[in-house]
Amino acid sequence: MRCRKSKTSSLPLSLVDLYRELKKKRKKEATTISERDLTAKEQQLIRRIQAMTAEQNENNVTRTTAYLDFYLRHREIHWAFLGHMVSRNGGWNMTDLKGELLMRLLSEDDRQSFFAFLERGNWLIFQDIYPQFLLYEESKKRGEPLFYLLPWLGVSTFMETVWHHFWRHGDPYTLAIALVVNEQSYLESRVIQHPAFRQTVFQTLEFKLQELLCFNHILFPHDDGRGGTALIGQTLHEFESLHERILLGKRLYSILFDDEETLENAVRWAVRHPHTGSRKDYWPQLFNDVCESFPREPYRRRIRDCRIVPGAPRLYSPQLRHAWKNVVHEAVEPGDWFTDPHVVRYLVKPERPTNGEIVDAYCETLEKMELAIIAKHAFFHAR
Repeated sequence: MRCRKSKTSSLPLSLVDLYRELKKKRKKEATTISERDLTAKEQQLIRRIQAMTAEQNENNVTRTTAYLDFYLRHREIHWAFLGHMVSRNGGWNMTDLKGELLMRLLSEDDRQSFFAFLERGNWLIFQDIYPQFLLYEESKKRGEPLFYLLPWLGVSTFMETVWHHFWRHGDPYTLAIALVVNEQSYLESRVIQHPAFRQTVFQTLEFKLQELLCFNHILFPHDDGRGGTALIGQTLHEFESLHERILLGKRLYSILFDDEETLENAVRWAVRHPHTGSRKDYWPQLFNDVCESFPREPYRRRIRDCRIVPGAPRLYSPQLRHAWKNVVHEAVEPGDWFTDPHVVRYLVKPERPTNGEIVDAYCETLEKMELAIIAKHAFFHAR
């Protein structure tokens, strides 16, 4: 008789208990929760966390800053710094839509649609994850776990279970990757599969153009040790794939946290360079937040080997506050994404380190976009 392989046999022992807890939670019937089930002090804490979250969730700059501030207070919460660095990229993508290259490639309607897509995702992640951070902070202050309150903050059963596991075992990697899984799963139905965004973003020629040009680079600036800035990062080619986005999150974590020196250089850079949304923050030789060119002039190539051609103006990359107004968002769609405890397999740490080389690919993308602008100009003038 052949022995049947256990479903947990491929998991490290540290994750077996978590898997079993998640399996129990999945079997429990969903119950309606009400603030009336809480004490007056618990209700007060929930409202305070919600108010603090709303205050910091004003725009990409306030969110990005809040992540870094929290990480500096609680260095064991690795996702806070990973989230800070990824959120910087969200801001740069937002201002790119009002920057020199995409202004010439995309229509006004398309740029508005892309911004709405980026802003909604950035806002949703913050309103889900920041209350978790504040509840953890309060738990540390009181010396007791308060994670049983997470359902009243709209947080998934998955994360309630993981936070309890982290409180007992203190494994920062497991918590960080669980948060990656949670946030990407949380976005899946609310943004990626949302009918409005599928019609206005994913089905447009321009989104395919961005994928063709590999304009999905995630850049992590860090102190190069000589007073300058170096870049590491990764590229995502299948944005619509939940699986690929989770794997990207794991690779980005590896780039930042596998090497202590790289991490400290990145933290030092982040503290010294407050986030504005302009790519000038990390590459002032190539970008400026003041427009140096004349908008009506035909575009001429300016970038060669990651440098501005001598005498050519730098690329315009505005600060977020000058590019976009704050958005008032619709309420979050209810529902818990968690249905399958096997997602715990994403929490297994890969054995191979991740290569963070990104500069050449990113510079090549900028040059391709310049060629696309020139080709578009030539096409319309030849008609």
